[in-house]
Amino acid sequence: MVEGPIATIIRRKLTAGLAPERLELEDDSWRHAGHHHEGGMDARPGGESHFNLVIVSSAFEGQGRVQRQRAVNGLLREELAGPVHALSIKALTPAEAAAA
Repeated sequence: MVEGPIATIIRRKLTAGLAPERLELEDDSWRHAGHHHEGGMDARPGGESHFNLVIVSSAFEGQGRVQRQRAVNGLLREELAGPVHALSIKALTPAEAAAA
C-alpha cells in the first residue's frame, strides 16, 4: 500500500525523533467519512485525517502513558494542528511489546 504525503511526514518525524524499533501507521480515515463535528466534516476527501499508530521505542523507557503521548504529539504538532483530525497512539517500550 502506498502512503500519502501526510503519512510519509508522520513516519519521517517519528523515526527521526524516537528511533522506533517498530512503527505501524494505519490511515483510518475511511471509517470517518460522512461523520460531522462542530467545525464541519471529520474526514478529508482522500483520507489522511485519522490515523492509528503503534510505536515501539526505547525512548519511552521510564515514561508513563501520558508522557509518551505528549512526546508523539510534540513531534507531530504541525500535522495535528492542520490536516490530522485524530491520532490514536499505542506507545510501548521494547519490553512491553515483547510481553504483549
